[in-house]
Amino acid sequence: MHDDAALDAFMAAAPALGLAIAPEWRAGVRAQLRATLALAALVTAVPPDDSAEPAPVFVA
Repeated sequence: MHDDAALDAFMAAAPALGLAIAPEWRAGVRAQLRATLALAALVTAVPPDDSAEPAPVFVA
């Protein structure tokens, strides 16, 4: 899985996105990144079917 240094690199990009991560939030943000990356790995592990088509774009 991802080590703390890799997750800290993700968090280092937060100011460029206009996000502030308080020091007391770092452990929680790191845990959320681990969970998000684990779920993303599950999704990307399944190749799309050849007949799959992109979903339409809905605009409200």
